Amino acid sequence: MSEYHDHINPLKKLGQHFLTDENTASKIALSCQPIPGSEMLEIGPGKGMLTKYLLENFSQPLTVAEIDQRSVEYLKFHFDNHKLNIREEDFLQMNLTNFFDSKQVYICGNFPYNISSQILFRIWEQRDYVPGMCGMFQREVAQRVCSEPGSKEYGILSVLIQAYYQTEYLFTVNEGVFHPPPKVKSGVMRIKRLEKPRISARADWFKTTVKTGFNQRRKALRNALSPLYKGEVQHHFFGRRAETLSPEEWSDLTIWLSEQGAFKNTE
Repeated sequence: MSEYHDHINPLKKLGQHFLTDENTASKIALSCQPIPGSEMLEIGPGKGMLTKYLLENFSQPLTVAEIDQRSVEYLKFHFDNHKLNIREEDFLQMNLTNFFDSKQVYICGNFPYNISSQILFRIWEQRDYVPGMCGMFQREVAQRVCSEPGSKEYGILSVLIQAYYQTEYLFTVNEGVFHPPPKVKSGVMRIKRLEKPRISARADWFKTTVKTGFNQRRKALRNALSPLYKGEVQHHFFGRRAETLSPEEWSDLTIWLSEQGAFKNTE
């Protein structure tokens, strides 16, 4: 039975690249900063390389969300079930309030590259319950989230996450510490929820404005945001492009657009 459980071939369709390096796993775990009284959720634990160090380093209850039945069976066989809560769940479908006793859930993981952006959008949607996150992404994704206004990497996720979280790119991970090795480098980043958001605009309107502006990021905002306003109205940001605006400026622009009636059908 043990031999069966020790052999899991990574599935390409699930974007699996199993972390095999103990030092990297330990370094990621030590980079996590859960708040007192929170619980921890690891997404996509695979064979539990990171899970082991999370259990060693933190007293918080640890839940893992895994959709691969083979990994679920592996984790049940190799880990003490009294210490680890294993859920065969898709994080993208999880409502955190239904799964945790605590109202605050710190998220960590070696995230599948094929859904990493979706994971970040889901964290943004449940930001009231997620005080922070630390994990490994494709390097370009981690760099994008942490990038500053005006950089070519700066985009929708940069603005949305930075509106509510402090972001920090921690370190780069080479391809050789995975099985199979991915074709790109990985990056570990950490986010910590701000005590007060950087924006004052309504969140759903803010997201609509940012996404609309970046849909045509090469155009001036006067043209990129034209689906949201009518007539010959002018704003002093209209001559700029999407990647030059800070979250606070996007918030101001959202509030101005709402005053022009841009979101009247979504109230």
